[in-house]
Amino acid sequence: METEGRRGRRRQLADALRPEARPAPLSRRAVRADVVLAVVLTAVALFVAVRYPGDGPVHGNPPAVDTGTGVPAPPPPPGPGQGPVEEEPSAVPWALALLSTLPLAGRRRYPLASFAVVLAAALAIGASASWITVLACVIGAYSAVVHSRYRTAAIAVLVVAAALSGFAFRNADPMLPGWSSPGFVLLVAGMLASLVRFLQLRLASSRERVAALQAAQEEATRRAVEEERARIAAELHDVVTHNVSVMVIQAGAARTVMDRAPEQSKKALLAVEAGGRAAMAELRHVMGLLAAPDHERADGLEPQPGLAQLDALTARVRAAGTPVSVRVSLPPDPLPPGVDLAAYRVVQEALTNTIKHARGARASVTVGSTGDCLEIEVTDTGGAADRPPVESNGRGLMGLRERLAVYGGELTAGPAPDGGYRVAARIPRSAV
Repeated sequence: METEGRRGRRRQLADALRPEARPAPLSRRAVRADVVLAVVLTAVALFVAVRYPGDGPVHGNPPAVDTGTGVPAPPPPPGPGQGPVEEEPSAVPWALALLSTLPLAGRRRYPLASFAVVLAAALAIGASASWITVLACVIGAYSAVVHSRYRTAAIAVLVVAAALSGFAFRNADPMLPGWSSPGFVLLVAGMLASLVRFLQLRLASSRERVAALQAAQEEATRRAVEEERARIAAELHDVVTHNVSVMVIQAGAARTVMDRAPEQSKKALLAVEAGGRAAMAELRHVMGLLAAPDHERADGLEPQPGLAQLDALTARVRAAGTPVSVRVSLPPDPLPPGVDLAAYRVVQEALTNTIKHARGARASVTVGSTGDCLEIEVTDTGGAADRPPVESNGRGLMGLRERLAVYGGELTAGPAPDGGYRVAARIPRSAV
C-alpha cells in the first residue's frame, strides 16, 4: 500500500510538471495588441527615465517620520566621523529601461521568458525603479501564470520573484501604503492570474463536455435514423411483398383461364383488386405515420394489422391457390400491440414465402401460447420439384429476426424434417 501511495504521488507530481498541450496559434490581433502594449510602456519608461531621472515612486532610503505629527523629518546632518548623506538614485540606463518593458511584446508567446527578463531588469534598476517598472512586472507575472504551458513552473517562478522583490526593495517606500510592497503586489497579481487561469480551464472543460455531448447526441440521432429507416424498410417489405405476390399470382391465373373460364378469371381479377386495396391501405398507414407530426394523430388511417386480421390474410392466400389451415389458441388477455403486429408479420412473411417458393403446397398456421410466451408455427408441404427456384435475398426473415429481437423473441426457419419448410417464432407475451 505504501509503495502504491508513493507511485501515486510520483504520478501526480509528473502530471503537475508535464506541460499542457500547445495552444492554438495567436491571432494577428493578439500579437499586435501585445506589441502595442510593449511599445507604449517602453516609451513611457524612457520618458520617465529621461524627464525624471532617479525620481521614481520607490525610494531606497525613505525619510524618517515623526511619530507625533506624522510629518517626515528632515535628514539629520552628518555628524563627526560620519560619511556624507547617501546620494539620490542615479538615472536609469536606457538598456535596462528597454529590458524592463519591451519583452512584454512576447508575453503570450513566451510568457515565462518575458517575465524573467522584465524581473531581472527591474531588480537591476533597483531603487530607481518607477511605477512603469512595477506595472511591467505585474503584467509579466500575470501573463506567466495565465499563458504559460508550465503552470507549476510559472507559480514557482512567481514565488521566487516575490521573494527577490521583497528582499531587493525591503527598505522601499512605495506610492501605496507600506503593506503593498513590490513582493506583495506580485503575489496578488499571481493569485488573480491563478483565478483567471482556473476559470479559463473550467470554461474549456465545459466546452469540451458540451462538444462531447453534441457529438454523442448526433451519433444517437444518426443511429436512430438508421434504425428507423430499417424499420420502415421492413414494414414496406412486409406490406408490398405479400400483397404484390398474391396479385401477381392472381393476375397470372386470370390470364391463363380468361378464354376458357371467364367466371374464374373474373374472380381472380377481383382478388387482384382486393389485394391492391389492402396493399394501398397499409401503405397509406405507413406513409401517414411518417408524415404526421409526433404530437398529432393521423386521421383516417386504419390500425396496424394484428392476429385479428388472420382470416383476411389467409383468405387472400387461399385465393392465390395455396390451401391454408389455421389454428389459433390465445389467452383471454389482449396482446401488447407490438407483439400482436410482430406475430401477424411472422405469419404474413411465412405465407408469402410459401406462395413465392412453394407453388402448389399446402400451408398450416398454428398460433398458441405456453406459459408467458406466444408461439407461432407456419409450415408448408413443399412445392413441386419441377418448378424453378425463385431467387430470394433473405431480407424478409432477417427483418423478422430484428423485429422479434426488440421484444426478446426468437425466430427459427429452415427445412422441415418431413419435407417442406418450417418457420417458428417465440415471443414473450409480456414484452412492451
